[in-house]
Amino acid sequence: MLTVAVLISGTGSNLRALLEAADAPDFPARIIAVGADRQADGLEHAENFGIPSFTVPWERFPSREEWGAELGAQLRVWNPDLVVLSGLMRLLPASLVDEWAPRIINTHPAYLPEFPGAHGVRDALAAGVARTGASVIVVDNGVDSGPILAQERVPVLPDDDEHTLHERIKPVERRLLIDVVRRIATGELDLAAASQPDPQE
Repeated sequence: MLTVAVLISGTGSNLRALLEAADAPDFPARIIAVGADRQADGLEHAENFGIPSFTVPWERFPSREEWGAELGAQLRVWNPDLVVLSGLMRLLPASLVDEWAPRIINTHPAYLPEFPGAHGVRDALAAGVARTGASVIVVDNGVDSGPILAQERVPVLPDDDEHTLHERIKPVERRLLIDVVRRIATGELDLAAASQPDPQE
């Protein structure tokens, strides 16, 4: 059984979807802890499912490195097989990424490498593209630049604004995330192999 820790910043909609999936008896992974960088609304989902949670408030630390060191200490208490970033709106320090790579994954509301960064949906609309998407990646020390594990296109409709487009991307993100976690748990997806550079590149 794959053990998973989830890190959030906000309402935790992806977290809830993953909790619901993991609650099924035949799902091959279980969430053992939920962490946040503030008193996030999404921590309520952990409470509702009886999952332990912890908070490492960003503003209490003088640097990203010191915040990351405490976050890493909290993760080591649980020692999960996989860390899932689910709307965590902080860049992790390199030391933390290096410690957990490649066992740390993230979702992104764009078809990477298109539109990386914190405003993927807004940037897609500003670019006037006909399609964007959702991606699940291995976290590396870049900005949404890690190996892509799964992705799917989502059309941009003529009357879309940032909210409506994001609301149509979110269910795709959730489905991809749940499937990636399932495939990691069953051994169908090997994170170490997926993170190796392509020799043809």
